[in-house]
Order: sequence, then C-alpha cells, then structure tokens
Amino acid sequence: MKFHPRLNLSLNGETFSYRLFDALMEITSTWSQREAAKRLGVSHAVLNRRIRDAEKKMGFKLVETTGAGSGLTPQGIMVLKNYQRYLKRLEERETPVICGGPISTGLIDVLLRYYGLEALIYTTDDLSALKLAEMDLVDILIFDDPVHAFMHDLDFVPIARDDLVLVSNSDENLESIHDLQGRMFVEVAHSAQRLAWNTLDQLRVDYEIVDWCSSPQNALKLISNDENFLTFLNRSFMSPLSNSYTVSDILAEDTSHVISMVLSTNNPELEDFSDFLQGKGQEIIPKFGFRKIN
Repeated sequence: MKFHPRLNLSLNGETFSYRLFDALMEITSTWSQREAAKRLGVSHAVLNRRIRDAEKKMGFKLVETTGAGSGLTPQGIMVLKNYQRYLKRLEERETPVICGGPISTGLIDVLLRYYGLEALIYTTDDLSALKLAEMDLVDILIFDDPVHAFMHDLDFVPIARDDLVLVSNSDENLESIHDLQGRMFVEVAHSAQRLAWNTLDQLRVDYEIVDWCSSPQNALKLISNDENFLTFLNRSFMSPLSNSYTVSDILAEDTSHVISMVLSTNNPELEDFSDFLQGKGQEIIPKFGFRKIN
C-alpha cells in the first residue's frame, strides 16, 4: 500500500492547508491559475480566494501576473520550497527511523530481524535521540534509561529489563560497598549509570568520576588502559565479555531498570511491531542478556 502524505504548515502563528501549497505547485507547473484550478478540481474563484486569503495573513503576495501568465513571487517561491522540503522529509520516511542509546538500539536491531521489519537505526545517547525526535526525524524512540521518558511525560512501552554490573580490568574482587570507597570511575554520559551514582551518593560512598565517554565500548577502552579505573555497564552488554573483565553484581539490585520504547508516529506496522515486542519478542530477549518484562 502506497501512502501519499499531505502536510499543513504554520507560518507566523497561522496554519495554512496543504490545499494552498497544492495550488502554488500547480501554478508553477501551468503558469495559469485557471489551469491550476482545473487540475485541482475547484473553480477559478475558489482558487483565487484561497491565495488572496493566504496573502492577507502572510502579509506579502504569493502569486503575480507575468508576461507568461501567473507565477510565484520570490516570497511565494521561498514559501513553496520550505513546504516541499518538509514534504520530502515525510515521503522519505517510508523506511522507519529508529534512534536511541547503544544498549537499546543493539536490542532493537536483533528484534527487528526476528520480526522481519526493515528500519534505519541510529545509535546515539538518550538525550540526542530525544532532540532528533522533537525535530520529527524519528519514528521509534528507544531509551537506555527510562527516566528520560518520565521526565518528558512520554507514553513509553517497556520492552526489556536490565541492570548494571561493576566492571574492572584488574583481578581484584570487589564484593562490598565499602570496597568502593575512594575509587575512580569512568562515566558513560546520559546512560542508566545514573542509578549507580545515585545509589553510591545515598550510601555516602566517597568516589570520584575521573573520565567520561559517550558509549560503553569507549568506557571499556578507558578501564583497559588503567587497572585503577572502574565503571558500571549493562549486564546485557557485558554478558559476552564477562571472561575478559572482572565483573561484580555489587549494585545489580539497585540498578535494575527497563529498556523502553516510544512510538513517535501513528503507523499500523510499527504498532504491530510494538505488540510483537511485548508478546513473542519477550521469548527472544533472554538470549541476548536481557530479562523479560513480566
């Protein structure tokens, strides 16, 4: 099924119907208001009134008479180009765009293949993904840390559970909170590590964040270069790497959290995918280090 999106556009607080922009496009194609009206199935009077009303609200002329007939003014051309740019963005979104943090996008990539849905996946951090969604560039927004969905009052769907493990590159076995006093940590920005730092603060542990990065992969690189550095990473991420590092469950219970998803667009296919994630998809996620929601 082929969908043809139509778009209304707001300018200076006024909303203009896609019918106005259809008219402008036909005028640029025919150089005639009468022929444009004919193609659009309206009378010349209706088309003319539609243009004049818009010009009055915008405060400048959109259409002018030229030697070749009717054409757009420079301002009209600018308005139409902006409209076409937004329309092109909608038309290019036939393939869903998914954006989120490194943990959630890794999981969604696997689940897409099981479901059989093609999508474009962009891995960033939760806050950057939110900014892209606010620009209407994302169809599915997924969070490594559910707090961002709560803070922005988003209607999210939990798709998996995870927790954080303490990771180091030394042979030292850290089993007690007291063992973390005076330790140096690497932070992964805008991640679920927030839960670990909050817990250590509540327990009055004296620790220091000495470096930070944007991904768990880079956090591992940093602690690999210094045995004195520690970090907290998602259990799902560390599962295949647990033999290469020293891993502890010291704050696992305190850092349990959900991987969540927000549908940014109304799309039946994506809604079906959401149902799959909450149903049959739950049988798949344990294979990749996550826990079921229920």
